[in-house]
Amino acid sequence: MAAEITAALAQCPYCGVGCGLELKPSAEDTAAQPSSPWRARGDRQHPSSLGQVCVKGATVGETLHHNRLTTPLWRERTDQPLTPISWELAFGLLVERIRATLASKGPRALAIYGSGQFLCEDYYVANKLLKGALGSNNFDANSRLCMSSAVAGYARSFGSDGPPCCYDDLDIANLVLLIGTNTAECHPVLFQRLLKRKRKVGEALRLVVVDPRATATSDAADLHLAIAPGTDLALLCGLGHLLLSEGGVDLGFVAAHTEGFAELKTLWQAWNPERAAAVCGIAEADLRQLGAWWVASSGVLSLWSMGVNQSREGTATVAGICNLHLVSNQIGRPGAGPFSLTGQPNAMGGREAGGLAQLLPGYRSVADAAHRAEVERHWGFAVGSISAEPGLAVWDQIEAMERGELDLWWVAATNPLVSLPSLDRVRSAVANCPLVVLSEAYAGTETEAVAHLVLPAAQWSEKAGVMVNSERRVTLCHAFRQPPGQAKPDWAVFAELGRRLGFADQFGYGSAADVYEDFVTLTAGRVCDSSGLSHRLLAAHGPQQWPFPAGTGPGGGQARLYTDHCYPREGGRAHLLAEMPFGLAEPPCDRYPFVLTVGRVLGHWHTMTRTAHVARLVQQHPEPLLEINPRDAAIVGLLEGGWAEVRSRRGAVAARVEITERIRIGTLFLPMHWGAAQDQPCEVNRLMHEQACPHSLQPELKAAAVSLRPLVPLG
Repeated sequence: MAAEITAALAQCPYCGVGCGLELKPSAEDTAAQPSSPWRARGDRQHPSSLGQVCVKGATVGETLHHNRLTTPLWRERTDQPLTPISWELAFGLLVERIRATLASKGPRALAIYGSGQFLCEDYYVANKLLKGALGSNNFDANSRLCMSSAVAGYARSFGSDGPPCCYDDLDIANLVLLIGTNTAECHPVLFQRLLKRKRKVGEALRLVVVDPRATATSDAADLHLAIAPGTDLALLCGLGHLLLSEGGVDLGFVAAHTEGFAELKTLWQAWNPERAAAVCGIAEADLRQLGAWWVASSGVLSLWSMGVNQSREGTATVAGICNLHLVSNQIGRPGAGPFSLTGQPNAMGGREAGGLAQLLPGYRSVADAAHRAEVERHWGFAVGSISAEPGLAVWDQIEAMERGELDLWWVAATNPLVSLPSLDRVRSAVANCPLVVLSEAYAGTETEAVAHLVLPAAQWSEKAGVMVNSERRVTLCHAFRQPPGQAKPDWAVFAELGRRLGFADQFGYGSAADVYEDFVTLTAGRVCDSSGLSHRLLAAHGPQQWPFPAGTGPGGGQARLYTDHCYPREGGRAHLLAEMPFGLAEPPCDRYPFVLTVGRVLGHWHTMTRTAHVARLVQQHPEPLLEINPRDAAIVGLLEGGWAEVRSRRGAVAARVEITERIRIGTLFLPMHWGAAQDQPCEVNRLMHEQACPHSLQPELKAAAVSLRPLVPLG
C-alpha cells in the first residue's frame, strides 16, 4: 500500500489548530518495509493553516513506526507479564465480561474513557455501543480535562456549544485578548499568524496577554497582565465595570438580544478597577488601559485555552468572557467574538459526536427525553434504551472504581495515568477494577502498567476518518500506510464488539465512510449541522466548515455563528450570567505557601507517547524544569540548575530548578508531559487536586498549593 502512494493529505494529530499536512513516504519506503519514516510538510491548500506547520507537525512522520503495539496482550493480574493473544480471544474476554456485568450489576458498571485523538468515526461508534446498545452513559473523554468548561460556558451563555468565530478573524480584529493561553507554544501556527500581522500593522492590532508567567506569547504583547493564579474572573468583572463606566455597553443590543443584564450590572458595579487590580495583583492603570482599548475597538477577539478551562471557575470564566462580548456587541461579525482554542486535534468533533458523559450526538443531552428519543430512533434501538441517568465523568469513574462499582474500565487513545490529577489515588482506584482494557497505538505507556487487556490500535495515518478543528473546519484524514501487525481502527473494534453482543443491524458498517454518513445524518437541523458532508465530498473538495446542511455546495459552510444574533435558547436571547469570583479551590497557606501551575512546552505533546521518540524534540526539551522567581529561590535556598522537591497534600516530585524573573513571586511552573515511563520522570499531576468546576466537571489542573525544599537527588 505505502509504495503506491506518492503523497497523502491529513490533519495534524497534535493540537486543535488542525493544520493541514502533506505526507510523503521516504525513498526507501516499500510495502516490504512499511516502518520507514514519512516526511511531513504543511499543506498549502488547507484553509486553516495555509501551508504553515510547527516543529511537532513537521516531525510527526517520524513517530509512526516507533514503539508500536502489534498484537492483543493479556494477563489476569497486573503483577504478571502481558502475553500475546488472538483478537478472537480478546473479543471473547470482552463479551464474557460485559454480559456477566450486565447480569450482575447492570450497565452502570461499564465505562469507557476516550480521547480527542479519536476520529469522529471512533467517537460515534463507541458512544453508540455504550450509550445505545449497552444502556450506559459512562462514556467520557480526555476532553473533560481540556474543553468541557468551554462546552458548558458556551451552552450556558448561548444555549449550545460551538465556537462562533473563525481563524480569519485573527486577520481582522484590532484588539486580541489572549487569556489563559500560551498560544506561542500550545497553538503555534495561529500565534505566528497573529505575529506576522502584528509586525505588518503595528499598533493597529493590540495584543493583550493575561498569564502569571511571561512567555513567548507575552513577549509579543502590547500589554501583559501577570495576574495572580485563579483571578481571571475577577479581572473580567473589573473590565466589565469599565465597560459600564466608560460607555462600552451597547444598551440597544443588550435589550434586543440578551437577558440577565440587571444582575450582571449589579455584580460589575461592585468590582471597581481598584478592587479588581488589587485582587489580581496588577497595576490599576494596566486594567484601565485594557478597558480603554476594548471600548475604542471595532473588533475584539478573545482567545483562551486551558488556563481558563482548567479551573474551579472555568465555566463561570468562559461565561464571563461571553458576557463582555455580548454587552459590547462584539460577536457574530468579522473580527469579533469569544473563541476557545481547542486543545486536541478532534476534541471539537468529539463534542459533536456526543463524546462526553452528558452528551449525545448533534449537541444533544442525555438529560433531555426528546433528545434521547431522537437518537434511539435513528440508531434503531428500543424506546428507553438510552439511560436518562447522567453518565460518570472521568473523575466519577475513578471514584466508582474506589468503591468497587466498575467491572470494566476501557481506556482508548489516551494516557490517564499521567494526565489525571491526584495520580496516586488514581492508581489505587484502578487496582479495584476487575478488567482494565487499553486501546493504544504505542507500547509501554503508564496506563499499560495498570491494564489487563491491551488492544493494538491503528492511528490516524492508518485509518480513514474525519477530524474537526477549533474553527469548526472538517478535514478528511486519509489512510496512507498499513496498520502494524494486527492493529485495528478503534471504530472497527467497537463495531465488531457490538455485532458479537447481538446488535448486528446497528453495527453493520462496511467502512469509515459508512460510519460518518450515519453520524452526520443525526446532526441535521442542529447548530453543528454537518449533514451535507461526506467522505466523498471532503476527498473531492477539501476541508469544509460547519454548519454545512444537506444541499450546501463546496465552500458554502458558515464561517461564523450567530450573525443574526438569534441564539438557540427559548426566546432566542443570549444569557448574561452574573457569577461572583471565588478564586482558587486550593489557595496557598503557611504549610504550602506556593501556587504550582502546569502547562505544555512547544516541542512535546501531552504525555510524550509520540514526541519522546523524536530526537530533535527531546534535544529541544530534554527534561522538565521548575520555574521559580529569584526572590522565592533565595528564600528557599534553591540554586540555578540544582534540584528541588515540590510537595502538595497528595505527594511530591523532584525537578531541576530554573530561576527566572519571568514568573510571579509565589508562583511556580512545571511542564506536564513527563510521566513515570520517561527516563527522568516528573509526575507533576501527582501533586494536582481533583476539585472541579461544578458545571463542567473539569478539574482545576492549573493550580495547587505546594511547598518547596532543596534536594540532592540520589545517584
